[in-house]
Amino acid sequence: MSDQMKAELFLREIEFFQGSSRIEKINKGYSDDQKFIVEKNGVLYLLKGFAMEELIAKQAEYDAICQMQKFDVRCSKPITIGLLPQGNIGYMVLTYVEGEEATDALPTYSPDIQYAIGLEAGAELAKMHIWHAPASSESWHNRKLAKHKRYMDEYLRLPSQYRIKDDKRFLAFIDRHLHRMKGRPNVFQHDDFHVGNLIIKQGELAGVIDFNRMDWGDPVHDFLKAGMFSSEVSIPFTIGQIKGYHGNREPDELFWTLYSLYLAMSIVSSIVWILKVKPEELGIMTSKLERVLEEHDHFHSTIPSWYLKEQS
Repeated sequence: MSDQMKAELFLREIEFFQGSSRIEKINKGYSDDQKFIVEKNGVLYLLKGFAMEELIAKQAEYDAICQMQKFDVRCSKPITIGLLPQGNIGYMVLTYVEGEEATDALPTYSPDIQYAIGLEAGAELAKMHIWHAPASSESWHNRKLAKHKRYMDEYLRLPSQYRIKDDKRFLAFIDRHLHRMKGRPNVFQHDDFHVGNLIIKQGELAGVIDFNRMDWGDPVHDFLKAGMFSSEVSIPFTIGQIKGYHGNREPDELFWTLYSLYLAMSIVSSIVWILKVKPEELGIMTSKLERVLEEHDHFHSTIPSWYLKEQS
């Protein structure tokens, strides 16, 4: 079914959208969701279409967005979720967070404003982490360790040209610190918290978007995308996020050790993932990972050079 046919089906069959005046496809992001902006009575909404077999996962995402309202997190508000059997497709409707993606907006502001927006982002992330995993959930340590071992098995089987040069150094760092994951808190994770999923409007954080990768685990894990992606766009913002999360105080040594552990582990998973999903972007990803390694001196330093430089 073409995008146009899907758009027409959504407007015709979803009761909430009866009388809507405009629908526009969003062509952005890595997820398989079909995304549309729909205008109704002058108000914009986000419509996400998905395969019917993904309903359980999408219901969990929708429920998480509902839960975020209880913690007053700046994000979309849930409207409705359902299935359209005649189109063999599911849908989720949320309010649309208006503004500009932080990736594009941050560089247009002064460093002080970038830092202030980072403080706001860190405070929002802290709200998300109030929500604890169900008591029946398996421990973070066991789940993350098993996942890492699967990625390691795949990474070590890769031809040498795909592996990171001198990878023994950061792999040894990982092995020395895996035990640090034991006993860590098991809380809600956005799991994709970075400038590409934050919206800015008039110099302030308008909201957090894209909860489709949500998970449970160590709250520090939600910072690895800050080091991988956000710091590349705005160092003042990223420092603000870290400090805003910690009540405008410096994080402790344990935070930096875990942050570096998850960042180092993500180097392995990122190589395996990009080769499967976007092999044509391997060069882009490798450049990011080499930058991270340089900023941490191959993890001889748990605190990145960009953070140390700003604090000196």
